[in-house]
Amino acid sequence: MRVHLFLIAYLMAALCAAQTQDSAVIPSVTTVAMEEGTVTLLHLAPGYTTSVKLPEEVSAVVVGNPASFKAEHSDAEPRLVFLKPITSQPSESNALITTRSGREIALHLVSAGKGGTNPRIDFFVEYRRPQSVVVSSSDRQSFLIGETRPISEPASASSPPAPRKPDLVGMQLEKQKSLSSPAWEGREILTALGASVKQDQQTVLAFSVLNGSNRTIELLPPQIELVGSGHKGKRITAEPVPISEFHMTARRLAPGERADGVVVFERPAFKESTEKLELQLAQADEVDRPILLPVPFTANGQGVSQ
Repeated sequence: MRVHLFLIAYLMAALCAAQTQDSAVIPSVTTVAMEEGTVTLLHLAPGYTTSVKLPEEVSAVVVGNPASFKAEHSDAEPRLVFLKPITSQPSESNALITTRSGREIALHLVSAGKGGTNPRIDFFVEYRRPQSVVVSSSDRQSFLIGETRPISEPASASSPPAPRKPDLVGMQLEKQKSLSSPAWEGREILTALGASVKQDQQTVLAFSVLNGSNRTIELLPPQIELVGSGHKGKRITAEPVPISEFHMTARRLAPGERADGVVVFERPAFKESTEKLELQLAQADEVDRPILLPVPFTANGQGVSQ
């Protein structure tokens, strides 16, 4: 009889402990304005799924550390993306969601692990388009400006116009497109790096991709990473390098088609001897098998300062 009472008391204590642990979780539901150039921090935890809703259909989802986080997207729910950690250890990564209109949403994923002390978990995050400021017609006052006049005196007609600064990004893209036979590498999906030019604090890197397979492919936006290598060149760390802009002539390539592009990024000021920069190109249906191209840490050329 005492054994039964002891067993019942033990089970009730375990149940109460589990309920106390679950009640410590603070679920968060957030609304975020979809703006270019911003990164949203998401708190995740093992055993929970975070749902991200976009105002338009999703085209692709890329996770920087697929060994720690998993992203799911279904055509049945084209505006939803589901994120969850797949390891009980503390981890973090970046993620990039691309919509069919070309918008890009950058995320910073953080998981405190199974025994994490941060009780907040983002259950649902909804992105909305920024609302424009519109004055309704019911307002009594009018904000129309009939005429504007310059404060300073206009320049005389004889004054020559100020010289336009060269578009270095456009020039590098056109230069890469004009190469008839770049130094291709690979088999089915061939890639080639072009020149890298430094302008102020940024580096402009050109590249090309050729679809040598017998199927149509869709390329994801390029990424730059600072990779640390261990014994026998094994990758042990990978830190994303912020990209300010990129341009590609095409991201959907039929068999035999070619795409040229440029990526603009701010190179780290220094690195360790075992670290190197890499350009990462991935297909939408093979995000776990990216093509990695070594990038020179020091640019080959020098652009015009702005």
